Amino acid sequence: MTEQDDNPRNDPDADIGPRITHGERPVPRRRAKGLTVRAVTPNAITAAALCLGLTGIRFAISGDWRMAVLAVLMAGALDGIDGRIARLLKAQTRFGAELDSLADSLSFGVAPALILFLWSLQDLPRIGWFASLALALCCMLRLARFNAQIDMEEQPHKSAGFLTGVPAPVGAGLAFLPLYLWMATGEPIFREPVVVAVWVVLNAFLMISNLATISWTSLKPGRTVRIEVIALVGLLGAALLLEPWLTLATLCIGYLLLLPYGWLRYRKVKRLRAAAAS
Repeated sequence: MTEQDDNPRNDPDADIGPRITHGERPVPRRRAKGLTVRAVTPNAITAAALCLGLTGIRFAISGDWRMAVLAVLMAGALDGIDGRIARLLKAQTRFGAELDSLADSLSFGVAPALILFLWSLQDLPRIGWFASLALALCCMLRLARFNAQIDMEEQPHKSAGFLTGVPAPVGAGLAFLPLYLWMATGEPIFREPVVVAVWVVLNAFLMISNLATISWTSLKPGRTVRIEVIALVGLLGAALLLEPWLTLATLCIGYLLLLPYGWLRYRKVKRLRAAAAS
């Protein structure tokens, strides 16, 4: 027998352990469990949305308002798909829900508040900072209320296909309405700190209000207008490329006009439920 044959590294049975005897079963070697792409993807998208929201603050510090707003809007777009991807991949976890709430509170509460403060509200140091605090605080309170109601069986608004208050991503987009109008027109009135402060505080309380608002999932166009809806979405995409700020301002105004419609529609559903119960 040569020296190479005596080397245990060349023995195929060297790393197997003791030889099994008759009547014994080999114990399979355990493999280390790692994270799968299915489990990581939704959380990675949420983390990307968080980073985009915080990057918006960095652009605001350097005075690049266009990129600051776009960063928050991109965070909102990612926030709209991470939950759907998690449900599609069946990768919903409690960790993902908590991470999503943390990301939303920073991207749609803290980031817009600081961006608006640096853009306009800092000219009124006390009132402006109060308005920024109201936006950030109300966004966090809304998310805390949402988390507290996840396991509640009785949710009148949700069971009827409505939301309670203005969603956090939509609230962040609405808070930027004066900035959209200022970017589109250049009029200094839209950058007036008093005007911006009043609008920000009003928008903050819309987020924590008990107002029934329209859910996008409940908007189901009829078969007769589906072609028109597809054309409208295509034209909207073109408008966002050609006139982004004016288009965003129009979308905000359109959403505000839908608030009374959602309230009236929910009242009708509430009356029908009461009549059915009696």
